[in-house]
Amino acid sequence: MPAARRLDQAAVARRLSVHYRNRRREWLAGSGTWPLTVPLHPPTEREAARDLGAARGWIATWQSWQGPGEVVWTERTWSSLGTQRLPERLLLHNAEQVADWIGERERWSSAITRHRVLSERFPTLDVHLGSHYDWLADSSETEVERLAAVLARLSKHPDSGLYIRQLPIAGVDTKWISANRALVTGLLRALLGREGDLFQLAGLRREPVLLRMRLLDPQLRTSVGGLDDVTAPIEQIAALALQPSRVFIVENLQTGLAFAELPGSLVFMGKGYAVDVFGAIPWLRDVVCHYWGDIDTHGLAILDRLRDYLPQARSLLMNETTLLDHRDLWVQEARPLGPQDLANLDDAEKALYDSLVGNRWETSLRLEQERIAWDYAWERIADTCLG
Repeated sequence: MPAARRLDQAAVARRLSVHYRNRRREWLAGSGTWPLTVPLHPPTEREAARDLGAARGWIATWQSWQGPGEVVWTERTWSSLGTQRLPERLLLHNAEQVADWIGERERWSSAITRHRVLSERFPTLDVHLGSHYDWLADSSETEVERLAAVLARLSKHPDSGLYIRQLPIAGVDTKWISANRALVTGLLRALLGREGDLFQLAGLRREPVLLRMRLLDPQLRTSVGGLDDVTAPIEQIAALALQPSRVFIVENLQTGLAFAELPGSLVFMGKGYAVDVFGAIPWLRDVVCHYWGDIDTHGLAILDRLRDYLPQARSLLMNETTLLDHRDLWVQEARPLGPQDLANLDDAEKALYDSLVGNRWETSLRLEQERIAWDYAWERIADTCLG
C-alpha cells in the first residue's frame, strides 16, 4: 500500500467533511449508524522498511493526537522490525464528534438545537428540516422564532386572502418572506401535505400582474379618459371597451415609448417571456397583432409561445433581411437555445431559428431590437398600416 494511502489528520478531516455534508440531514433527525469507522491504513512491513522515518513520523502524529473520537491501535510483529504498535482506525461515536473534527462544532450545535425546537413544535417537519442545515446553523434565535410564527400562521390560515404585507407577524415583511421563500415554501408543503407555490399553499394574495400600453390614436384614448400611457392590472385592461385596428407587442420598454401616433393602433411593451397575459384580453383575439422582439433564439421562442394565445400574431422586423442589414450591430446571445420544434413559427421564421441555432453566420448570433436604427424600424412599422 503506497504511503499516500495512509491517512493523517488532514486527510481524515477531508474525508469526514464530505461524509458530514452527505449525512448531516439524517443525523439532524437522529438517524445514523454509530460508531463511524475511518480506516487509517497503516503501512505494511515492506512499506515501513522502505521509508522507516516517514512511517515513524506518521505513527508519532497519532500518538500525540488528542482530538475527538477514539483511535484503535493494533500490534503487528514484523520479521525485520519486530513488534510494532500501529494506529489502525478512528472511531467517532456521534455527529458532534464529526463536526468537531472538521471545525463545524458551533454550527452543528446551533443546527441541532434549532432543529429540536422546530420539530417539537411541528413534528411533521422532523425529517424535512435537515434539508435546511445551513439556515438552521447560521440563523439567529430571533429568525427561528419568526419562522415558527410564519409556519404556524400560514398553516392555520391557508385561505387568508391577505397580501404578505398584511400578515400579523412581528418582524415579518415582504423582504423577510422574499429572502426565506424557498425555506417557507418547502416546509409548508411538508406541513400541509400538498404541492404548490407559497401563494397557493398559504392562500396569500398575489400582487396584480401589471401591463403597460400606449394608445397611439386619439379616438382610442377617449375610452380611457384621454390617457395615452396606461399601466394597470391585466384584469382591468381586459375589461376595457377598446377596439383597435392593430396592436404592437414589443419586448423593449424604450421601443414602445418611441412609437409615434398611428391610426387605430396601440402598443404593449416590456413583458418579455410573459406573453401568456395577452391570452386573457378578449378584445385582442380578432385584432391584427404584430410582435417585435430581438432576433435571437429566445426572441423567436417568445413569438412561438405568443401564438399559443394569439394565433394571428405576425412577426415584425424579425427576419433574415433585417438581420443581414445590420451586420455591424450583431452581438452574442449569452445562453442561446438549442434545436427545438417551434411549431407555431412559419417556414421563414423556422429557417431563421435553425440558422441561428446552427451558427450559420456567427456563433450565438443576436441582433437586439433597440440597436436597429429608428428610422429603419419606423418605416416598416408605419407600413403595417397600409395593409
